[in-house]
Amino acid sequence: MTRPAPATATRAEYCVIACAEAWRGDGEILASPMGTVPSIAARLARLTFSPDLLLTDGEALLIGDVPAVGAASAVTEGWLPYRKHLTMVMGGKRHVMMGASQIDRFGNQNISCIGDWSRPRRQLLGVRGAPVNTLNNPVSYWVPRHSTRVFVEKVDMISGVGYDSAAAAGPSATRFHDLRRVVSDLGVLDFGGPDHAMRLVSLHPGVTLDQVREATGFQLSEPDAGVPYTREPTAEELRLIRDVVDPRGLRDREVRP
Repeated sequence: MTRPAPATATRAEYCVIACAEAWRGDGEILASPMGTVPSIAARLARLTFSPDLLLTDGEALLIGDVPAVGAASAVTEGWLPYRKHLTMVMGGKRHVMMGASQIDRFGNQNISCIGDWSRPRRQLLGVRGAPVNTLNNPVSYWVPRHSTRVFVEKVDMISGVGYDSAAAAGPSATRFHDLRRVVSDLGVLDFGGPDHAMRLVSLHPGVTLDQVREATGFQLSEPDAGVPYTREPTAEELRLIRDVVDPRGLRDREVRP
């Protein structure tokens, strides 16, 4: 693996690029980013290689402009209340990037509790919409702290449905099941390994393969040709991230330089 020349991008900006790439080629579909870096990434994708991507104000409106993260939109394109949002989810016209308190090698995700669900050591968000998300529209994940606490051999409770669980449930679960990628502060992963096992796709510059292995609670599949680095942002992408989408530098609060 050849190390690239020193880059001007920060680790957070590589994460933004990697998350934005999740929506490349999606066309006219709703982006639902959860987290600061995914929110910046969805806006960047809309401004560059995915101009047909639909964005919301985070509440009940489709927006026609691309304001900075945390700023109000000035252009309303449509009304998207909760019931219509759910209809869109059921129809597969959305690509959500969720978080994960735990995720395993086949993409089962937990955001509900840590420990036995009947008497958990820690109560989290709850299952919420994760099952419907993962069975009806494309799903990716964002993990700002890659560690063995998150990347586990087996999740304590299944909120988002992974490939093995969908297969066990049968055709009704696998028909529209589509887990795209996992982006962490260390690299990019997908489910291109044997039997849809998690596979390491790229390392962010400055990260070593050993770091990722040590921070993962199971054995990752790796490309036979070696693991490349996450692509460099272009000068225009860096300008958009820094001056247009996230001028307050909120990305660096989620992924420390």
